[in-house]
Amino acid sequence: MQETGSNLGIYVHIPFCESKCRYCDFYSITDKGLISNYLSALQTEIDLMARPDLKSDTLYIGGGTPSLLHYKQIGQIVDQITMAFNLDVTTEMTLEVNPGTSTVRDLQDYAAFGFNRINIGIQSFNDDYLGFLGRQHNAKQSIVAIEAAVSAGFNNIGLDLIYGLPNQSQKDWKQDLLTAIKLAPKHLSCYMLTYEPHTPLGIDHEAGRVVPLSDIRIADMFRMTHDILGTAGYEHYEISNFSRGSRWRSRHNQKYWNLSPYVGLGPSAHSCSLPRRWWNHRDLSSYMDALKSGHLPICEDEHLNQEQQLIEGLYLGLRQTDGIDLKSFQERYQIDFQLYFSRALDQYFAENWMSIDEKNCRLTVEGMLFLDRIIDELVELID
Repeated sequence: MQETGSNLGIYVHIPFCESKCRYCDFYSITDKGLISNYLSALQTEIDLMARPDLKSDTLYIGGGTPSLLHYKQIGQIVDQITMAFNLDVTTEMTLEVNPGTSTVRDLQDYAAFGFNRINIGIQSFNDDYLGFLGRQHNAKQSIVAIEAAVSAGFNNIGLDLIYGLPNQSQKDWKQDLLTAIKLAPKHLSCYMLTYEPHTPLGIDHEAGRVVPLSDIRIADMFRMTHDILGTAGYEHYEISNFSRGSRWRSRHNQKYWNLSPYVGLGPSAHSCSLPRRWWNHRDLSSYMDALKSGHLPICEDEHLNQEQQLIEGLYLGLRQTDGIDLKSFQERYQIDFQLYFSRALDQYFAENWMSIDEKNCRLTVEGMLFLDRIIDELVELID
């Protein structure tokens, strides 16, 4: 677990989409008539949460589909956040866009507002798989969106891809990877398809209408992803994330993985300042009603005790290929990692699931396939 300092990360959730994708469990609605009311409520939340005394060095506007907002509305959010949370020219500012929702002119305006990173929700370059996932764009629009971001002057472009779809072949997934590599983004997020409860895809899975790809085939795709992207010059720095060297890692997402402080704004957004963590109402009406009454729209919060923070540190640290920083781990939890977990570590070393040196303990690529099992076994050793 690498420390990244105490600077805040700011996340803003834009809860609007043209339509809901079949796999998506993020909160969003399709009634764009509520955008104006939402933006008024967001302004109130920003005012209530403002911390101009603290420096913030990442801003991530996600969703939903942020690029459904008018570009001037995006600019107003940036202005409000900049004043409230002390952003400066060194801030990593990321905006999520979907293919088909932003023109070159829009992207140029985003750059003028200070955005220096664009993340595009591609998911696949295969039209059949895009249809299965419920995406509203096609493969051609994906390529046009990437080319538009380049034309608008963005150098730091990230793409999201999904693999492990029912009946997906290794050849199909390899073609997606090779297409992405040819387009030369600085960052790639490659997620295994998950069947979240209550989503249309999750419901179809439960009813037996969709048969997931086998774990063996998904594991083979994971290994192939590591090998192909590694050969192409991408650093595998977190289970699902790859970058063209450490400079192009997502600084904002690293805050989540390193238990750094962050503020989430908008319905369903999460915030963290250890030992406290809290999250907003996952409903736009409840979110706006709370703010109209002058209250923060917090649904629930929790205080993590030392053991809970230790478990989080294990899981999030081992997700990253840098692994767990042994010195920082001991300072934070007053535990010698190698000594405390020695009974389990010997087995992981023998299985080639884990490696250790004088500074870090990390999972191998093979070990990442067994992350959940490894965490469960380590947790059982906690007194």
